[in-house]
Amino acid sequence: MIPFNKPHLTGKETAYIEEAVRSGKISGDGMFTKKCHTFFEQHFGMHKALLTTSCTDALEMTAILANIQPGDEVIVPSYTFVSTANAFVLRGAHIVFADSRTDHPGIDELKIESLITPRTKAIVVVHYAGVACDMDTVNAIAKKHGVIVIEDAAQAIDSYYKGKPLGTLGEMAAFSFHETKNIQCGEGGLLSINTELYAGRAEIIREKGTNRSAFFRGEVDKYGWVDVGSSFLPSEIVAAFLYAQLENLERIQNRRKELWNAYRSGLDALQQQGKLRTPVIPDFATNNGHMFYVLTEDLKQRTELIDHLKAKGAFPVFHYLSLHKSPYYGDKHRGAEMPESDRYMDTLLRLPLFVDMMDDESRLVIDAVNSFFH
Repeated sequence: MIPFNKPHLTGKETAYIEEAVRSGKISGDGMFTKKCHTFFEQHFGMHKALLTTSCTDALEMTAILANIQPGDEVIVPSYTFVSTANAFVLRGAHIVFADSRTDHPGIDELKIESLITPRTKAIVVVHYAGVACDMDTVNAIAKKHGVIVIEDAAQAIDSYYKGKPLGTLGEMAAFSFHETKNIQCGEGGLLSINTELYAGRAEIIREKGTNRSAFFRGEVDKYGWVDVGSSFLPSEIVAAFLYAQLENLERIQNRRKELWNAYRSGLDALQQQGKLRTPVIPDFATNNGHMFYVLTEDLKQRTELIDHLKAKGAFPVFHYLSLHKSPYYGDKHRGAEMPESDRYMDTLLRLPLFVDMMDDESRLVIDAVNSFFH
């Protein structure tokens, strides 16, 4: 069976972990954490990068930094992972769900403004499959109404909007290094701070609400409890693993995009015949090869296609369930229909894609999809 995902190892992970262990400093913010921070700040131009134990933690930090209070409203796409909304629910926010675009699972930027009220505090966009939202439109709406923009860039490393790296276009952004992502360390994340306004406080929140980082830089003579916070930083073992991946970013990205393009060309005839839909990459966005998905006619056809692919030796998976219909938040939703989110929920199917996938494996998946429709 060709798995949906298989974590890639560059070969340096265990050597760097051993180096971290031998250094005698294996708690957070050691040598490899600093190397990772420097990489993101220099390679992508982030104002401040901070490793976290997960993208979920990074999102929870954005909610604290945005000073979300009970009763505040936060606009979030319904078609996303639960962490996107849950980070703000934990602070007492009411989630106002937005529908997806007709041509892409990302948030419909043109529907955001109608959702803004005097209680709106933030707009959270998700760069689904590493494909950018229209950030000029989003930021213009946010500026007009005095709300902040947070990018859920979990899937979006090394992807761009009009030449600018995703994760640098809102006030803050969160990335994931879960084993299913392009760059991974099992579990891990990153908070990107793109304005000086939040940089100092972000350090404090990440260090349990203390000014410990400033103390170790010699900026204060002792450290204490100065704000709310939690233990959001990963160990040096995680950072060492991640740095081995970052050193190979270009090679990893190139291979993922090769596989993505093979899927696109191999399934293009079905797209032209109107038998299924493949991803749309808007002119303002780039493709980082994170995910290749197809859209079926309906839920029944998707279920049959899944069964067909499994019988042929490939393991595809569907994706999110609309959060506005979730058991936890459904009765809190204000009732607006989300037809596009629901359509993606029923018809989107992700095909196997991982760095170590062999060409004959991708060909098997392509042939299996084609054979289903012929």
